[in-house]
Amino acid sequence: MSQLVDRRLSGKNRSAVNRQRFLRRFKQQIRKAVTEAVSSRDVSDLNRGEKISIPAKDLTEPIFHHGSGGRRNIVHPGNREFVKGDQADRPDSGSGSGGGGSASEDAEGEDDFVFELSREEFMQYFFQDLALPDMVKKQLAAVPEVTRTRAGFVSQGNPSNLHVVRSMKQAIGRRMAMSSSPREALREAEAALAELETQGLAASEDAEALREEIARLKARIAAVPFIDTWDLRYANRIDQPTPSSQAAMFCLMDVSGSMDENRKNIAKRFFMLLYLFLTKSYERIELVFIRHHTVAKEVEEQDFFASRESGGTVVSSALVLMRDIIRERYPTANWNIYAAQASDGDNWENDSPRCRELLMQDILPLTQYFAYVEIEAEQPQSLWREYTQVKAASRRFAMQRLLTLEDIYPVFRQLFQKKVA
Repeated sequence: MSQLVDRRLSGKNRSAVNRQRFLRRFKQQIRKAVTEAVSSRDVSDLNRGEKISIPAKDLTEPIFHHGSGGRRNIVHPGNREFVKGDQADRPDSGSGSGGGGSASEDAEGEDDFVFELSREEFMQYFFQDLALPDMVKKQLAAVPEVTRTRAGFVSQGNPSNLHVVRSMKQAIGRRMAMSSSPREALREAEAALAELETQGLAASEDAEALREEIARLKARIAAVPFIDTWDLRYANRIDQPTPSSQAAMFCLMDVSGSMDENRKNIAKRFFMLLYLFLTKSYERIELVFIRHHTVAKEVEEQDFFASRESGGTVVSSALVLMRDIIRERYPTANWNIYAAQASDGDNWENDSPRCRELLMQDILPLTQYFAYVEIEAEQPQSLWREYTQVKAASRRFAMQRLLTLEDIYPVFRQLFQKKVA
């Protein structure tokens, strides 16, 4: 039997391949455990890993073994209580190997397998099927933008793409390979003929044979073509899609007096989840944080989540500020604009129609997607009723309701579910 010993030096992550194989095998169990972990922990703790427990019964390996085969009779000795046809009584609770209660003194079991998911692995499972919808420029929705890039050389192509230098290098290499043996033989024959001539045997039969051999070798070398069609090389160019990944995401949060601490907490968790999702999925994306009560402000991330400033409710102030920022800093010809808004829906009656008009006339024509979540509203509020008209009129607008912390993840997945092409 052959035995192979791998003596290659192991790197720092020498078990990475086995770990990835393990993660692929128990993908369903891990995804289920990740979902349970999300529902039981704070969203702010998503930035770390997680301990995953897999039941021992799921770790069993399938095995093959040879059966005894044929028909045979087996006698099991030691039975003094039963004969054929007797019925066995059900064991008392806790006395059998599968019953509950305290463990047996001599019984053996196997603990569940527990391992640690790293932050990157946890986030990978968490965001596995999420993506911002319609991540493409409006003007390139039908015809994707591509660039012609060089991709090496090919042996067949357009004559206008003929690469002379590369072709000559191929020809030189081919001639050297095809004529190396004849040239070596030619040098040996010429040396032998010169030695005979120095000995005064230039007219001998051996000298004549060497001259014929030299003439034959020179003809063979001359027959090697200077350049052949096999030598021709053409510059190859391919169409490479240019990703349209330059995007700006606007986060609008209501911090008015009607938004109590619990509602603010739900809104903050939703945006923290959104922030983690964006920073994980897209490298080149700018986030704009806008918090509003009667007045809207663009703030930094820390102030967006931690500031305790409060007041009345004028939702249109945030939409106006968003519109002005887009026109000033994010021209729609170069940027994909996305927005997510969180509020309890409690707004001045006269301001909600203005919000609808701002969305339909100013905001949605500039954006790719706008998501609205209404928090802890038992009955639809004035803002929800106005936004319902926006949803019916535009496919770029989506709205959902958040009642509890447990609703954050399902609603988020529904708003940002990856579309199947």
